[in-house]
Amino acid sequence: MQKQNILRTLLFVVFFGIGTAALTTATLYDDLLRYYRNKQLLRSEEETLKKLESLNADYDALLKQLKEDPALLERIAPATLGTEPNEPNTVYPKVTAEQLDAARKVLAKDSEQQPSGAEVPEWIIRCSEPSRRITLFSAGALLILISFICFSPTEEKGKRQK
Repeated sequence: MQKQNILRTLLFVVFFGIGTAALTTATLYDDLLRYYRNKQLLRSEEETLKKLESLNADYDALLKQLKEDPALLERIAPATLGTEPNEPNTVYPKVTAEQLDAARKVLAKDSEQQPSGAEVPEWIIRCSEPSRRITLFSAGALLILISFICFSPTEEKGKRQK
């Protein structure tokens, strides 16, 4: 009798747990969808913040170098401002527009290949249809009813006769 009660309790917990999960998912679908989208937005904003922090660190290092070496400004000014350098006996390489476009494409591919983070799970997207949500809700309710009807504790024969 003890083994039977343990099995009934185990089946009750399994059926009730699955039914509750199905009911909760069907009822709180919009909140789950909003949660995963917010999580995805947070991940992308964190990546953007890391890029900005990296740029700030680079600019801080450049400013520090400019303070330490004033001649550096004269060397980088033509490249930054787009003017022609006029130092004699120095050859400066010319970059064509095609080379710049190729470099931009490579950099764009690198940034696209990075994973975007936590995307919305496919099972939540499938639940977006109202008919599937109704089915999920009905199945959850049915599992809870089955767990209470079929696996509820039973009275022993000796207790009923009293």
